[in-house]
Amino acid sequence: MNALLYAVLGTGFTFAMTTLGAAAVFIFRKSAPSDRLERCSLGFAAGVMIAASVWSLLIPAIDKAEQLGSVGWIPAAGGFSLGVVFLMLLDKLLPAFHAGADRPEGVRKSLGHTAMLIFAITLHNIPEGMAVGVAFALAANQKSEMLLASAAALALGMGIQNFPEGAAISIPLMQSGMSKRKAFFLGMLSGLVEPAAGILTVFIAGAAMQLLPWLLSFAAGAMLYVVVEELIPEAKLEGSHIGTFGAMSGFLIMMILDVALG
Repeated sequence: MNALLYAVLGTGFTFAMTTLGAAAVFIFRKSAPSDRLERCSLGFAAGVMIAASVWSLLIPAIDKAEQLGSVGWIPAAGGFSLGVVFLMLLDKLLPAFHAGADRPEGVRKSLGHTAMLIFAITLHNIPEGMAVGVAFALAANQKSEMLLASAAALALGMGIQNFPEGAAISIPLMQSGMSKRKAFFLGMLSGLVEPAAGILTVFIAGAAMQLLPWLLSFAAGAMLYVVVEELIPEAKLEGSHIGTFGAMSGFLIMMILDVALG
Protein backbone atom coordinates (compact mmCIF):
# COMPACT_ATOMS: atom_id res chain seq x y z
CA MET A 1 0.00 0.00 0.00
CA ASN A 2 2.85 2.41 0.79
CA ALA A 3 4.48 1.69 -2.57
CA LEU A 4 1.18 2.26 -4.38
CA LEU A 5 0.51 5.51 -2.54
CA TYR A 6 4.01 6.82 -3.20
CA ALA A 7 3.82 5.82 -6.85
CA VAL A 8 0.48 7.61 -7.23
CA LEU A 9 1.94 10.75 -5.66
CA GLY A 10 5.19 10.56 -7.67
CA THR A 11 3.58 9.93 -11.05
CA GLY A 12 0.85 12.40 -10.16
CA PHE A 13 3.56 15.03 -9.85
CA THR A 14 5.12 14.10 -13.21
CA PHE A 15 1.65 14.25 -14.79
CA ALA A 16 1.07 17.68 -13.24
CA MET A 17 4.33 18.93 -14.74
CA THR A 18 3.28 17.67 -18.17
CA THR A 19 0.02 19.56 -17.68
CA LEU A 20 1.91 22.74 -16.77
CA GLY A 21 4.05 22.34 -19.88
CA ALA A 22 0.97 21.92 -22.04
CA ALA A 23 -0.40 25.13 -20.52
CA ALA A 24 2.43 27.01 -22.24
CA VAL A 25 0.08 27.11 -25.22
CA PHE A 26 -1.78 29.93 -23.44
CA ILE A 27 1.43 31.99 -23.16
CA PHE A 28 2.75 31.76 -26.71
CA ARG A 29 0.67 33.31 -29.42
CA LYS A 30 1.53 32.68 -33.04
CA SER A 31 5.25 32.35 -32.54
CA ALA A 32 6.79 29.21 -31.06
CA PRO A 33 9.68 29.16 -28.58
CA SER A 34 13.04 29.79 -30.21
CA ASP A 35 14.98 26.94 -31.77
CA ARG A 36 17.74 27.46 -29.20
CA LEU A 37 15.31 27.09 -26.31
CA GLU A 38 13.85 23.94 -27.85
CA ARG A 39 17.31 22.39 -28.31
CA CYS A 40 18.29 23.26 -24.75
CA SER A 41 15.05 21.74 -23.37
CA LEU A 42 15.48 18.51 -25.33
CA GLY A 43 19.12 18.26 -24.32
CA PHE A 44 18.13 18.86 -20.70
CA ALA A 45 15.56 16.06 -20.85
CA ALA A 46 18.19 13.73 -22.33
CA GLY A 47 20.67 14.54 -19.54
CA VAL A 48 18.08 13.96 -16.83
CA MET A 49 17.08 10.59 -18.27
CA ILE A 50 20.68 9.39 -18.68
CA ALA A 51 21.54 10.25 -15.06
CA ALA A 52 18.28 8.75 -13.77
CA SER A 53 18.92 5.53 -15.70
CA VAL A 54 22.31 5.09 -14.01
CA TRP A 55 21.86 6.35 -10.44
CA SER A 56 18.16 5.69 -9.85
CA LEU A 57 17.67 2.47 -11.85
CA LEU A 58 20.73 0.46 -12.91
CA ILE A 59 22.79 0.80 -9.71
CA PRO A 60 19.79 -0.06 -7.46
CA ALA A 61 18.98 -2.98 -9.81
CA ILE A 62 22.47 -4.41 -9.35
CA ASP A 63 22.36 -3.90 -5.56
CA LYS A 64 18.92 -5.52 -5.26
CA ALA A 65 19.93 -8.49 -7.42
CA GLU A 66 22.95 -9.13 -5.21
CA GLN A 67 20.76 -8.94 -2.11
CA LEU A 68 18.52 -11.59 -3.64
CA GLY A 69 21.54 -13.85 -4.15
CA SER A 70 21.89 -13.34 -7.89
CA VAL A 71 24.83 -12.14 -9.96
CA GLY A 72 24.29 -8.39 -10.08
CA TRP A 73 25.00 -7.72 -13.73
CA ILE A 74 22.77 -10.49 -15.13
CA PRO A 75 19.33 -8.97 -14.38
CA ALA A 76 20.77 -5.50 -15.01
CA ALA A 77 22.00 -6.42 -18.49
CA GLY A 78 19.02 -8.68 -19.23
CA GLY A 79 16.37 -6.18 -18.12
CA PHE A 80 18.18 -3.34 -19.91
CA SER A 81 18.20 -5.32 -23.17
CA LEU A 82 14.52 -6.20 -22.83
CA GLY A 83 13.66 -2.54 -22.28
CA VAL A 84 15.47 -1.55 -25.47
CA VAL A 85 13.81 -4.33 -27.48
CA PHE A 86 10.38 -3.41 -26.07
CA LEU A 87 10.67 0.22 -27.20
CA MET A 88 12.07 -0.83 -30.58
CA LEU A 89 9.06 -3.08 -31.14
CA LEU A 90 6.61 -0.38 -30.11
CA ASP A 91 8.30 2.07 -32.48
CA LYS A 92 7.86 -0.47 -35.27
CA LEU A 93 4.29 -1.50 -34.43
CA LEU A 94 2.81 1.90 -33.60
CA PRO A 95 2.81 4.90 -35.91
CA ALA A 96 5.06 7.66 -34.65
CA PHE A 97 5.13 11.21 -35.91
CA HIS A 98 7.77 13.76 -34.97
CA ALA A 99 6.97 17.43 -34.95
CA GLY A 100 9.39 18.32 -37.74
CA ALA A 101 8.74 15.33 -39.99
CA ASP A 102 6.74 15.28 -43.20
CA ARG A 103 5.34 11.79 -42.78
CA PRO A 104 4.96 9.19 -40.05
CA GLU A 105 7.44 6.48 -39.16
CA GLY A 106 6.50 2.91 -38.34
CA VAL A 107 3.37 1.11 -39.49
CA ARG A 108 1.21 3.31 -41.71
CA LYS A 109 -2.32 3.60 -40.40
CA SER A 110 -5.24 5.88 -41.11
CA LEU A 111 -4.33 8.32 -38.36
CA GLY A 112 -4.01 12.04 -38.78
CA HIS A 113 -1.07 14.28 -37.98
CA THR A 114 -2.48 15.12 -34.53
CA ALA A 115 -2.99 11.50 -33.45
CA MET A 116 0.49 10.47 -34.55
CA LEU A 117 2.15 13.40 -32.80
CA ILE A 118 0.42 12.46 -29.54
CA PHE A 119 1.37 8.79 -30.06
CA ALA A 120 5.04 9.72 -30.37
CA ILE A 121 5.22 11.58 -27.04
CA THR A 122 2.84 9.28 -25.16
CA LEU A 123 4.79 6.18 -26.17
CA HIS A 124 7.94 7.62 -24.65
CA ASN A 125 6.21 8.48 -21.37
CA ILE A 126 5.74 4.77 -20.62
CA PRO A 127 9.30 4.06 -19.39
CA GLU A 128 9.29 7.26 -17.34
CA GLY A 129 6.16 6.16 -15.47
CA MET A 130 7.61 2.68 -15.02
CA ALA A 131 10.85 4.12 -13.66
CA VAL A 132 9.09 6.18 -10.99
CA GLY A 133 6.75 3.33 -10.04
CA VAL A 134 9.47 0.69 -9.69
CA ALA A 135 11.72 3.07 -7.74
CA PHE A 136 9.00 3.58 -5.13
CA ALA A 137 8.26 -0.15 -5.11
CA LEU A 138 11.91 -0.82 -4.29
CA ALA A 139 11.92 1.80 -1.52
CA ALA A 140 8.79 0.27 0.05
CA ASN A 141 10.21 -3.26 -0.24
CA GLN A 142 13.46 -2.27 1.46
CA LYS A 143 11.71 0.02 3.97
CA SER A 144 14.53 2.42 3.27
CA GLU A 145 14.24 6.17 3.76
CA MET A 146 17.34 6.60 1.60
CA LEU A 147 15.74 4.75 -1.33
CA LEU A 148 12.50 6.66 -0.76
CA ALA A 149 14.40 9.94 -1.05
CA SER A 150 16.10 8.62 -4.18
CA ALA A 151 12.72 7.69 -5.70
CA ALA A 152 11.41 11.16 -4.84
CA ALA A 153 14.45 12.70 -6.55
CA LEU A 154 13.73 10.58 -9.62
CA ALA A 155 10.10 11.76 -9.68
CA LEU A 156 11.31 15.36 -9.32
CA GLY A 157 13.78 14.96 -12.19
CA MET A 158 11.20 13.30 -14.43
CA GLY A 159 8.72 16.04 -13.60
CA ILE A 160 11.17 18.80 -14.49
CA GLN A 161 11.89 17.30 -17.90
CA ASN A 162 8.16 16.61 -18.49
CA PHE A 163 7.49 20.35 -18.65
CA PRO A 164 9.02 20.81 -22.13
CA GLU A 165 7.43 17.54 -23.27
CA GLY A 166 3.94 18.89 -22.55
CA ALA A 167 4.77 22.06 -24.46
CA ALA A 168 6.20 19.98 -27.32
CA ILE A 169 2.70 18.64 -27.97
CA SER A 170 0.42 21.58 -27.29
CA ILE A 171 2.36 24.35 -29.08
CA PRO A 172 2.77 22.57 -32.47
CA LEU A 173 -0.90 21.56 -32.35
CA MET A 174 -1.90 25.18 -31.77
CA GLN A 175 0.32 26.29 -34.66
CA SER A 176 -1.36 23.75 -36.94
CA GLY A 177 -4.68 25.54 -36.39
CA MET A 178 -6.12 23.72 -33.37
CA SER A 179 -7.78 25.77 -30.64
CA LYS A 180 -5.68 26.50 -27.55
CA ARG A 181 -8.06 24.61 -25.28
CA LYS A 182 -7.99 21.46 -27.36
CA ALA A 183 -4.22 21.65 -27.82
CA PHE A 184 -3.81 22.01 -24.04
CA PHE A 185 -6.17 19.10 -23.36
CA LEU A 186 -4.32 16.76 -25.75
CA GLY A 187 -0.95 17.79 -24.32
CA MET A 188 -2.21 17.09 -20.81
CA LEU A 189 -3.73 13.78 -21.91
CA SER A 190 -0.35 12.51 -23.15
CA GLY A 191 0.94 12.52 -19.56
CA LEU A 192 -1.77 10.20 -18.21
CA VAL A 193 0.18 7.14 -19.35
CA GLU A 194 2.82 7.81 -16.68
CA PRO A 195 0.55 7.22 -13.63
CA ALA A 196 -0.94 4.19 -15.40
CA ALA A 197 2.48 2.68 -16.15
CA GLY A 198 3.80 3.50 -12.66
CA ILE A 199 0.86 1.93 -10.83
CA LEU A 200 0.91 -1.18 -13.04
CA THR A 201 4.64 -1.61 -12.37
CA VAL A 202 4.06 -1.41 -8.60
CA PHE A 203 1.49 -4.22 -8.82
CA ILE A 204 3.86 -6.39 -10.86
CA ALA A 205 6.74 -5.77 -8.47
CA GLY A 206 4.52 -6.50 -5.46
CA ALA A 207 3.42 -9.83 -6.93
CA ALA A 208 6.99 -10.99 -7.68
CA MET A 209 9.80 -9.24 -5.79
CA GLN A 210 12.35 -11.30 -7.72
CA LEU A 211 11.40 -9.22 -10.75
CA LEU A 212 12.40 -5.91 -9.12
CA PRO A 213 15.97 -5.83 -10.51
CA TRP A 214 14.64 -6.74 -13.94
CA LEU A 215 11.96 -4.03 -13.81
CA LEU A 216 14.45 -1.39 -12.70
CA SER A 217 16.88 -2.18 -15.51
CA PHE A 218 14.02 -2.61 -18.01
CA ALA A 219 12.94 0.98 -17.33
CA ALA A 220 16.56 2.14 -17.68
CA GLY A 221 16.97 0.45 -21.07
CA ALA A 222 13.68 1.86 -22.34
CA MET A 223 14.55 5.38 -21.22
CA LEU A 224 18.03 5.30 -22.74
CA TYR A 225 16.51 4.07 -26.00
CA VAL A 226 14.31 7.18 -26.01
CA VAL A 227 17.35 9.37 -25.35
CA VAL A 228 19.45 7.92 -28.19
CA GLU A 229 16.64 7.42 -30.69
CA GLU A 230 14.68 10.62 -30.15
CA LEU A 231 16.02 13.28 -27.80
CA ILE A 232 19.63 13.54 -28.94
CA PRO A 233 18.79 13.72 -32.68
CA GLU A 234 15.99 16.24 -32.02
CA ALA A 235 18.29 18.36 -29.83
CA LYS A 236 20.81 18.46 -32.71
CA LEU A 237 23.78 18.19 -30.35
CA GLU A 238 26.21 18.00 -33.25
CA GLY A 239 27.42 21.53 -33.90
CA SER A 240 25.12 22.98 -31.25
CA HIS A 241 26.59 24.01 -27.92
CA ILE A 242 23.18 25.00 -26.54
CA GLY A 243 21.83 21.45 -26.86
CA THR A 244 25.01 20.04 -25.31
CA PHE A 245 24.78 22.57 -22.49
CA GLY A 246 21.20 21.46 -21.82
CA ALA A 247 22.22 17.78 -21.72
CA MET A 248 25.14 18.42 -19.36
CA SER A 249 22.94 20.58 -17.11
CA GLY A 250 20.20 17.95 -16.97
CA PHE A 251 22.68 15.20 -16.15
CA LEU A 252 24.34 17.29 -13.44
CA ILE A 253 21.08 18.34 -11.77
CA MET A 254 19.66 14.79 -11.78
CA MET A 255 22.92 13.39 -10.38
CA ILE A 256 22.96 15.98 -7.59
CA LEU A 257 19.31 15.33 -6.75
CA ASP A 258 19.81 11.58 -6.57
CA VAL A 259 23.08 11.64 -4.59
CA ALA A 260 22.13 14.51 -2.25
CA LEU A 261 18.62 13.19 -1.47
CA GLY A 262 19.45 9.49 -1.74
